[in-house]
Amino acid sequence: MKIISIIIYLILTVGGLVLVKSGSSSINIAIQDGTFNFAMGIKAMLGFIAYIGSFLIYTFYIIKNFDLSYIFPILTGITQVLVIIAGIFLFKEHINAFGIGGVILIIAGIVLLNIK
Repeated sequence: MKIISIIIYLILTVGGLVLVKSGSSSINIAIQDGTFNFAMGIKAMLGFIAYIGSFLIYTFYIIKNFDLSYIFPILTGITQVLVIIAGIFLFKEHINAFGIGGVILIIAGIVLLNIK
């Protein structure tokens, strides 16, 4: 169950960020005549819900069942790498040599943390 919770967390976190980014043009926040207006499209709303779901899984299950000093850097690193990959393939973002070096260092750090 622990590994499944991590996989679900990663899917919801990265999926939520991707959906919010792809639906970001539909997000409108404004104050007009003293009235606060907030509108969000379906993609952004689904992304927001997914991201909240990932936060709840992280807060109420993962932190409870893993050592925080171990799981936090690993999940943060994996999330960063997956978001970079999603940015490259889904949004056609570019990564330079320093970005590639950073990804390699993140992966090396994750590997080092897992050496017993």
